[in-house]
Amino acid sequence: MAVNRDADASRLAAESLAQDDPTGWFERLYAEAAAGAAVVPWDRDQPNPMLVEWAERRTSDRAGRRALVIGCGYGQDAEYIGRLGFATIAFDISSTAIAEVRQRFPESSVEYVVADLLDPPDAWWEAFDLVVESITVQSMPVSVRDTAIANIRRAVAPGGQLVVIAGIRAEGQQVSGPPWPLTRSEINSFAAEGLRAVDIEADHERQRWRAEFTRSAAG
Repeated sequence: MAVNRDADASRLAAESLAQDDPTGWFERLYAEAAAGAAVVPWDRDQPNPMLVEWAERRTSDRAGRRALVIGCGYGQDAEYIGRLGFATIAFDISSTAIAEVRQRFPESSVEYVVADLLDPPDAWWEAFDLVVESITVQSMPVSVRDTAIANIRRAVAPGGQLVVIAGIRAEGQQVSGPPWPLTRSEINSFAAEGLRAVDIEADHERQRWRAEFTRSAAG
C-alpha cells in the first residue's frame, strides 16, 4: 500500500488551524519526525531539481553576493546555494528543523537560523542578492499568504533576484491542504513593491511553477 506522505502534515495543520495558529504545526511536525512518529513530506536527499536547473542557467557572478533561503527545512536547497558561492542565510520557523540541519551539515558555510516568515528581522529588508522560495508559501494557508509573499519580496536587494517554485492551482480551485498550491494570480503578486517578473514557467508535467523576479538596481 502506498504511503501518504502528506498525512502527518495534514493532520497537524488541521489541528493548528482549528486553534487559529496557521504556522504552529511546522514545529510539531518536525518534533514528531525527530521522534520517529511522523513523516516530513518535503524531506529529500537532493536540492530541488527545478532550482538546480534555474541556477545553472541564471546565476553567474556569485562572489560576495548574499542569498536567503526561505523555510529551509532540512537544508538541501540551502546547501546547494551555499556551494554555488553565495554567502547564505537559511531559516525555518521550526527550532527542531534548524537543530537537525545543523547536525546534518556540521561543517556547512550556511548560516542556519530560526525565524518567522510572517515576522522576519528588519535587517533582511532589501538585503539579499538572491532569495529562494521553494514550496514554503504553498504550505501556508491562504489567510496568511499575502503577508508571506510581501515579506519574501521585501528581502530582495536592488539588482537582486527572486526565484519561486510552487505547485500549480487553477484560479478558483478549492483544495484541502497542506499543500495549498499557488494560482497564477498569486504567482503574479510577487511582482510588486519594485519587483518585476522576468520569467514565469508552468511545468504541467511536474505540476510546478518556476518564476523569476528582479528588483531594479538603485539609482
